[in-house]
Amino acid sequence: MVQAKTVSKTHVKPKKRVGRKEYQLVTFDLPYLAFYYNQKLLFYKVDNINGGGHDFEGIVAKLKGGLEVALEEFHQLAGRLGKDDEGVFRVEYDDDDLTEGVEVVEASAEDISVDDLAAEEGTEILKDFIPYNGILNLEGLHRPLLSIQLTKLRDGVAIGCAFNHAVLDGTSTWHFMNSWAQICSGFPAGSSPPFLDRTKTRNARVKLDLTAMPDPSSQAEAEANGTEDHIKPGSQAACPKLRERVFKFSEVAIDKIKKSVNAGGGRGSTPTSQLDEDDGSSSDKSKKAFSTFQSLGIHIWRAVTAARGLKPEDITVFTVFVDCRKRVEPPMPETYFGNLIQAIFTGTAAGLLLAHPPEYGAGLIQGAIDAHDAAAINKRNSDWEAAPKIFQFKDAGANCVAVGSSPRFKVYDVDFGFGRPEGVRSGSNNRFDGMVYLYQGKTGGRSIDVEIALDPITMERLEMDKGFRLEMEGEKQQQEDTQMP
Repeated sequence: MVQAKTVSKTHVKPKKRVGRKEYQLVTFDLPYLAFYYNQKLLFYKVDNINGGGHDFEGIVAKLKGGLEVALEEFHQLAGRLGKDDEGVFRVEYDDDDLTEGVEVVEASAEDISVDDLAAEEGTEILKDFIPYNGILNLEGLHRPLLSIQLTKLRDGVAIGCAFNHAVLDGTSTWHFMNSWAQICSGFPAGSSPPFLDRTKTRNARVKLDLTAMPDPSSQAEAEANGTEDHIKPGSQAACPKLRERVFKFSEVAIDKIKKSVNAGGGRGSTPTSQLDEDDGSSSDKSKKAFSTFQSLGIHIWRAVTAARGLKPEDITVFTVFVDCRKRVEPPMPETYFGNLIQAIFTGTAAGLLLAHPPEYGAGLIQGAIDAHDAAAINKRNSDWEAAPKIFQFKDAGANCVAVGSSPRFKVYDVDFGFGRPEGVRSGSNNRFDGMVYLYQGKTGGRSIDVEIALDPITMERLEMDKGFRLEMEGEKQQQEDTQMP
């Protein structure tokens, strides 16, 4: 097994003093306390990593220096979770608290190359490069809200990050990552500051009963040691063994999928060249064609449902975490820092999903997304506040396909001054059968990487589905064409 050797561990705080700050967690944040830290891994090829213009020590110093500046605006990430006198959760930061700060781990794995990481389909090896495996967000009461591991590779650097998901969502995560990278690349700080007042979206003060949740410290110890007698049923260690795979869809493949799904006209007859490029988070209901997200979503949902071999009457659920920044009233800026997402669900019988053409399922997805307006968001929040429930990471529905992340996030633009990343991956946390992460493809344009976790038998069947893997078949055909005399 790969072993990344820890060299040192330090804590980084804002370069300038910001005082003591407190930020109440709101209804959009609190349900994620029982999720696990959100893990991201970026890896970069760096010329002359063992000397010359890009030595590892110099890179670490540059990254930590840029982090100090970035944390002046994003100082919540340098704090801890806390509670006020009434037991309401909040983020607390204090310049004078020596226990606070972003944890930065320096490590070495010089037997591993960037190409080794890029070729890895699963997440088992990646655990050595990303901190906080199996750590619940609730542990942010006693741990940093952000931990970063900088690992020296044979020919580059891996940057593994673990973000407390009760504090921020994907939009805020990549806002921070891009801001940090821009500072390291010489751009001025503060060009896109985060909007920090969460209570502008919801100001209900909710006290939570956490007695039903597993004890975070004993849970983490049990999972690390494999002492299954102490592993709770809802923990990641108690979940069935999964297989992960990254399917790379070029923009040619994405266009083919979208054209096929829209062949029946969607809710209108918009020409293919004018199809909406939205990822499903837009609240504009005038778009009548199925979007890129809706088209790819039904392509995945149908293929996974078929691979599972469900009975016709079995219910299958499609879940997507929708960005609510432009849906709430009043709308929030894109720079809103925190969680401003909600899970929405749609379901049907497996037989109906597979017997009908793709536009049937795409219509279900589209309808669920369009219906999630400000009134629906407000009702969801009010219902939750009246009877708070802490969700577990796998509460996504029966026989589900649950989609997180977004190809809108410009993950390959995260350039710290030594080039674009060779790859971007999610870690092992928050994985369950049917979890899907969508990323911008490395080749750019409309290409999308689809990272899926499935039961091993289901994954084997999906890999054999030529209708799903149409891009790979297309690449194979192109290779054959170029080899013809």
